[in-house]
Amino acid sequence: MLETIAQVVLSGLLMGLIYALVAAGLSLIFGLMDVVNFAHGELMMVAMYAVFTLWQVSGLDPFMLLPVVAALLFGLGIAIYRLLIARALSVRFNKGMVQIFVTFGLAIFIRGFAQFVYGGEFRSITGTVLANRTASLGDVYLPLPQLAAAFVCLCAFAGLLAISRTEFGRALEATREDREAVALIGIDRDRIFALGWGLGAATVGVAGVMLAGFYYVSPNVGANFALIAYVTVALGGFGSMLGALAAGLLIGEVEAITAAVLEPSLKQVGMFAIYLAVLMFRPRGLFGKI
Repeated sequence: MLETIAQVVLSGLLMGLIYALVAAGLSLIFGLMDVVNFAHGELMMVAMYAVFTLWQVSGLDPFMLLPVVAALLFGLGIAIYRLLIARALSVRFNKGMVQIFVTFGLAIFIRGFAQFVYGGEFRSITGTVLANRTASLGDVYLPLPQLAAAFVCLCAFAGLLAISRTEFGRALEATREDREAVALIGIDRDRIFALGWGLGAATVGVAGVMLAGFYYVSPNVGANFALIAYVTVALGGFGSMLGALAAGLLIGEVEAITAAVLEPSLKQVGMFAIYLAVLMFRPRGLFGKI
């Protein structure tokens, strides 16, 4: 009995860290610009297909390809901001709706393009260094790909915390607090927005690479994780990185416990139940300020 409980708790913890990292990029962009990126899940899917393609071409392990894919997603995030988001922010009327339709349309385009190039079938990365290996803690067994993914997610959060202590991090925080006043102290708001989008895309790209090591890849894979990310951000508090981490861990645990108590197909019922409860009694989320 104790072994089963420990298995459920640790499994939920591992997936929760991945959920938290996926949500972190979404929370960062919203906290910086008040823009909800409806293409966030599709950026994760792009990272998964990128590592899948590079693995096929080079035969390198996904862990070795992680910096390359993260850099690609960073550049893609900056390009999306420069080509689409900056223009959406410049409109004078119905700015909020324009931003929604731009990112939603981008999501549809990316998903359709992936289906055109790769087809609709599920794909997976096999034969990796950690594939089909487990670590045992007594009678509790943890898949090494998920364990490694959780460790990388923790390192990514530590990196985000380290960035917050740099000059760029302070400029990011200042822009988040008052995006109009920062121009008076010499901060290029447009540059900070672009780098923020790049960092948000790179963050979800890291999550996508680690997820590709043990999860299937398909054009629709980002939709489910995006839904969980939206719930995680709202549950933790819009714009709060600490909230994204706490909510991601909570959702991972609730999902694992629900799957153990009910049918695995109903594992998200508990997550949405807690989300609705938080919306009723604390609409700004666990750590939110709005």
